[in-house]
Amino acid sequence: MWTPNLKDEAEQIYKKQVREAVQEIYLLMNRYFNEILEEENQDMDSLFSELSLELPKAEIAIVEHEGDRMLSLYRERCMQSKAQLEEIEKERGDLEIQAREDRATHACVRVANFPYRKELKDFDFSFNPKINKEKILDFKHLRFIENKENILFLGVPGVGKTHLATSIGIEAAKNRKITYFINCHDLILQLKRAKLENRLETRLKFFSKYKVLIIDEVGYLPIDKEGTNLLFQFINKRYENSSTIITTNKPFSEWGEVFGDSVLASAILDRLLRHSHVINIVGSSY
Repeated sequence: MWTPNLKDEAEQIYKKQVREAVQEIYLLMNRYFNEILEEENQDMDSLFSELSLELPKAEIAIVEHEGDRMLSLYRERCMQSKAQLEEIEKERGDLEIQAREDRATHACVRVANFPYRKELKDFDFSFNPKINKEKILDFKHLRFIENKENILFLGVPGVGKTHLATSIGIEAAKNRKITYFINCHDLILQLKRAKLENRLETRLKFFSKYKVLIIDEVGYLPIDKEGTNLLFQFINKRYENSSTIITTNKPFSEWGEVFGDSVLASAILDRLLRHSHVINIVGSSY
């Protein structure tokens, strides 16, 4: 917008440039008339009196001839500067938004309690060609979260179950899906403590808020009757509301022995497998 202040500033610049041009003309004329005086011996004062009458006319002529062109150029430069400033301001705003998003993403990953920072790109699929790479990489799109589906990784220790579960969890956290990683034994200890302190329901609600919850190493340690009951309540609370990722070294046929109760083990499996992706990793450990 062409404001009065900007116009005044432009006019001052033009007047200065005009004065400088007039002064240059004046000096040239001064030198020219000195040469005439030397030749014709004329009176200097009378000559400059005549000249002083002509200088305003010269200034007016220069303003009329150059003023509009210079004003147009100045306006053009102002518009270019304004556009550049607007572009810089937009870039600065974009960088600030990106910085806030990056901080939020790092916070989601940091509070998720991952055991390490390993992503799917870090997984060596060539070590075990039997793994369905295409299916694993498809989890990056996080459709399983939208569909409230579970993922269960089965296999002997050392085949990469925790790495894959963690990598999928990190992908979810990076996309601002609230995620949490916990060892099965630690989870049961927390639930037992909460029950002892009469705050079990509060703790179950706390865990149910996560869009993705990773329970690692199910079946590595035996689970007593109380632990099995608490784990069933935990799984039941999340059932069809959010996604749970499980890693286990035990086939489902042995979960009755792991939990010490075949009925509860079947109930837990029923809720985990109802909407799920089962990845059975067969092969040697790393």
